[in-house]
Amino acid sequence: MNYGFTHYHQTTLDEQLLYNHLQKLVGVSSPQDMLACFRCLFLGDQEYQVTEVWEALERIVDSESVRDRFPFIINRCCYILVNQWQKQSRLQWAIPELIDLLLIEPTTLPSSWTAHRLRRLLYKFVQTDEYRALRRLANAFKDSTKPEPDCQPKLENLIVRYPYLYEHCFLTDHSEIDQRQQIRKMQEAAGRKFDRDLYQYITYQQKTTIQELGVNPPHNPTLLSDRKLSQAIDHFTGQVDGGYTYNESSQLFLKQSSKASSYHAFKGELYEYLTNSMDGKYANRYFKRRLEQTLKDTLSHNDSHSVNSSLVAGTCKRLFDFLVVESAQKPQHFVLVDLTNNLGVTNVMGLMLKIVLVCRQTKRELEKRFAVLFTHYGNFERPQVVWLVESLENLNIAFSTHFGASAMRSLKIS
Repeated sequence: MNYGFTHYHQTTLDEQLLYNHLQKLVGVSSPQDMLACFRCLFLGDQEYQVTEVWEALERIVDSESVRDRFPFIINRCCYILVNQWQKQSRLQWAIPELIDLLLIEPTTLPSSWTAHRLRRLLYKFVQTDEYRALRRLANAFKDSTKPEPDCQPKLENLIVRYPYLYEHCFLTDHSEIDQRQQIRKMQEAAGRKFDRDLYQYITYQQKTTIQELGVNPPHNPTLLSDRKLSQAIDHFTGQVDGGYTYNESSQLFLKQSSKASSYHAFKGELYEYLTNSMDGKYANRYFKRRLEQTLKDTLSHNDSHSVNSSLVAGTCKRLFDFLVVESAQKPQHFVLVDLTNNLGVTNVMGLMLKIVLVCRQTKRELEKRFAVLFTHYGNFERPQVVWLVESLENLNIAFSTHFGASAMRSLKIS
């Protein structure tokens, strides 16, 4: 739920005074003091001690546009603190504490109209997409070594493992440029770490004996078993289509399909490319028929036209609608569950990779759809959604080996 505030608006003098005050304080205060300050400012039982800041907040709360602007204002206030704390691992514990703070319901009566109004505005804010994005961001900084007693970890607590979901889970349409830059830095750092960890694991596995190395073996960087991880690595870096790797197969297809006489002919060749390594009763009797029909119906009014990049991108997006999920408003994903059950998670993620390699700009579309599923199942415990966890892990491996660091992309499995 959004309250109509827009992404781009001119910051008022009172808002800027508030931001400057928090920016100055967070640079010199401990997280404990900063949390107390934040609570006093927005949830306090009495007026804030810095008079000019409190008076500015009074004017903000009394403004006619506060209902629309407050979600933007409080979100930015939170990010001022988050951006400072996330730079140092020893301070990151305060980030989930801050986001939890916004859920606290004061037990005393408000001391003023401003305090009363702030409580009502905060109550509405925690129902917005902006707060939910902050909540998911906070989960990335929770101490995973301290699980809740008698409780399996929830899927949402695994968000830090999947850098390709960060942008879609941590940001909203209204996120500021500096917020986007900060999340992008987090995403890049997490991606590099996974690339490095996976590369070390793979190169170690290529050695013949532990004695040869004389070092402790690197840990498995995924939530897959060692056996499933080895299978996934072999699959995504080895030969899968008649002696071709995924990259080689996609390049061959792109070369051949560039000569297609029409968009209709292109879709026929795309069908062959996507299914040429599929076999078995389920694929032959059920899935191939549905995929063929989906492609036939896709942008069919263009069938006689020449194929172009726009049609290719539109086709890949439609395939992700069919294979994964269409949107948060239409979260049905029966096809994906059916596919993973019958073809296996690694093979299905390989199918997704095939599509992305045809049109790399649609990688973002695939990420967005898995972010929808991640959010949809966020409160489920991990054992309840094993198929999704394994899908996310396999996608991590597929992206790392094809779009990650140069060392990963050039890796050859012996």
